[in-house]
Amino acid sequence: MSVENLLAPIKSFLQCETPQGWIDEAIKPENLSILLIDHLVCELKAAQSAMFLIRKYAVDKESANALLEWLKPFETLIYKKEGDWRELPSKNKLTKSVIPRSNSIYGQDLIDKMVLLIKEELHHFYQVLEIMDEYDVEYKSITPCRYAKGMLRHVKTFEPDALIDKLIIGAYIEARSCERFAKLAPHVDKRLGEFYISLLRSEARHYQDYLTLATEIAGGDISERVKFFGEKEAELISTPDDDFKFHSGVPS
Repeated sequence: MSVENLLAPIKSFLQCETPQGWIDEAIKPENLSILLIDHLVCELKAAQSAMFLIRKYAVDKESANALLEWLKPFETLIYKKEGDWRELPSKNKLTKSVIPRSNSIYGQDLIDKMVLLIKEELHHFYQVLEIMDEYDVEYKSITPCRYAKGMLRHVKTFEPDALIDKLIIGAYIEARSCERFAKLAPHVDKRLGEFYISLLRSEARHYQDYLTLATEIAGGDISERVKFFGEKEAELISTPDDDFKFHSGVPS
């Protein structure tokens, strides 16, 4: 499938395109390190968010602990700055099969989609570290931007609506990432551009998986909530923002 065909449903899902002002800022050489570091953190956060959903809604305690063990080497590298990043590919696996809780109404589909997503996000995390090493970008702690928090504040407080909202937000984050990789690819060097294009297929599928799960769990039409969060997301992307990051708004 061509890049344009892959992007067509994403462009119609998102309520605005990335503003040119953000692209102009993103392709400045002095912003490469912040872009790569924030991308790295976003990959880990995506894995953590998916894992939180499985642990909260779907699996037994033993499976929940196995999931936490899976993430530990990746989190230790970021939060404690311990471990060798080159060893991470051998750590990217679940040590046991993940079992749905007997009383879980969400079950195997949520687990299967999220486990695949986690595996891919952690693989991308490693790939970003490889690129940071090539470009001589050293990891440093950075503050999160307003983007995810700006959407999460609108999540309903009761179930299953809270879960449905979180899945819709997950879809928007993945779709926006996909759109931005495609926007950046023509403006960066060949190595980075090819990497961004290579991420499009999985990011596009992730957004669809989130939406599919939200629809299944709702058991009906979710278009009103999708539209609501689309408006919030577009507002965060198209309004002035004094903090430049991968998902930030228009540089002010």
